[in-house]
Amino acid sequence: MEKNRLYYGDNLDVLRSLPDSSVALVYLDPPFNSARNYNVIFARHGESEHSAGAQIQAFEDTWAWTHSTGEQYDEYVGGGLPVRVAEALTAFRTLVGENDALAYLVNMAPRLVQLHRVLKDTGSLWLHCDPTMSHYLKILLDAIFDPRSFRNELIWQRTTSKGYQTRKLAANHDVILVYGKTDKTTWNSDEAFTPYDENDLDANTLKKYSHFDEDGRRYRLADLTGPSDPRPNLTYEVMGVTRRWRWSRDRMEQAIADGIVVQTKPGSVPQRKRYLDELRGKPFADVWMDIPPLNSQAAERLGYPTQKPLALLERILRLATKPGDIVLDPFCGCGTTVDAAQQLGRPWIGIDITYIAIDLIVKRLVHTHGKNVLDTIDIAGIPRDAGGAQALFDQNPFDFERWAVSQINAQPNEKQVGDRGVDGVARFMLDGTVKNLGRVLVSVKGGKHLNPAMVRDLEGTVTAQKAEMGLLIVQHEATRGMLDVVNHGGTFVHPANGQKYPRLQIITTTELLAGKRPEMPPILPPYVQARTATLDSGASTLF
Repeated sequence: MEKNRLYYGDNLDVLRSLPDSSVALVYLDPPFNSARNYNVIFARHGESEHSAGAQIQAFEDTWAWTHSTGEQYDEYVGGGLPVRVAEALTAFRTLVGENDALAYLVNMAPRLVQLHRVLKDTGSLWLHCDPTMSHYLKILLDAIFDPRSFRNELIWQRTTSKGYQTRKLAANHDVILVYGKTDKTTWNSDEAFTPYDENDLDANTLKKYSHFDEDGRRYRLADLTGPSDPRPNLTYEVMGVTRRWRWSRDRMEQAIADGIVVQTKPGSVPQRKRYLDELRGKPFADVWMDIPPLNSQAAERLGYPTQKPLALLERILRLATKPGDIVLDPFCGCGTTVDAAQQLGRPWIGIDITYIAIDLIVKRLVHTHGKNVLDTIDIAGIPRDAGGAQALFDQNPFDFERWAVSQINAQPNEKQVGDRGVDGVARFMLDGTVKNLGRVLVSVKGGKHLNPAMVRDLEGTVTAQKAEMGLLIVQHEATRGMLDVVNHGGTFVHPANGQKYPRLQIITTTELLAGKRPEMPPILPPYVQARTATLDSGASTLF
């Protein structure tokens, strides 16, 4: 079976490499217009939520019209996109001007065109957004898919907050725009119901299903007479009443024997029992208020800013895919879509442009599905050899640092500048509890010019910050002078078991890729992680 695929990189480049008509469902939640930076929350291990190093910027949700954006626009409207899409962008420029909103639409247009291309004829696209841009995105999707392919505008109540606004009503919903590729789009009608909860029925259902049988099952009485039908065998006497019935005489007699035909009083027309628990449930409408957002106490909450509930994605996948259908999320963030697909046995493709997101997704899947899940995933775009590591360093030095730090399960540094040579921190328990932690300060050097001063600087920072150990990760072989500083760096003795570790160590990225790891106590996973199912114990596990 073909493996699931997780891509680190620009989703436009990845999408262009995918074959036509290869994906059954696309879900995307592209960020826009929150006017803030989004941070990944790391495990605090007993520290306060606002403690230093608890967060790291994952992406900045800002779009700006620049000279480069203008060049993209000119390319797209000059023939780089289908005519109707180019016309839509031209109209947007006239309507909204050269601003952040237009920059966003210019960036989204080619991606949506590619997503339409990779969808199967039976496929559908579900675009999650907020009311700020939903109307523009709908016009853009109309231009790409055709207005007749529009299926639904879903409203998901993302918060129950009713904060008072002095000049408008409080906003508490998101929009999900749904488009089918063709009129053959997959739709599982049996999944479009929510089961009735007999302890929480609405007034209309309570009134309708007001009867109970001897077993306590709730039912209503339904008409048994049939429509006009020339067949004479459907007209006969039942309980002293002659009518044209819906059922044949044999089926009616069996239903009477089964106790599901009721005559409320002598001479009245018999009726049938329709049990509430035999119905598929209450049909969904296009306003979803029954899937709560992830509040601070939610068991599955990872701390990722745009994380959506797993139940929301599972509902979408159940409605619009079948087992074996490929699910694609080109802005996969913390991986809720791919986790839902994994849970439901759907093959998946996930793409994200930040290495932090890729690392978080991998660790989330391992935590949820076990280490064997890695055998089912191809991860593209991250280093697999020295050449790949060098390419990542050349392309994005900060993501190179984060990648190197993640190889030892450490937490990347909160800031990209002013880190005093520390690019990450690995934490371990000193006395068996998370209240008393030791630290390994991690410094990453991707350049070719290495010297002993780099190790001495790390040693000085370890001493100044009263950390237990220091690790230098290098892309190229360390010099003899660097190794000499390490060899004279002393020893850390673990207070709990007396285990000895070199206080300073150097390891190359080539060694890390080969599976070698530095000598350290067991490291606590860095990311905030969803609690396990055993919630009544009060225990939780962390990435």
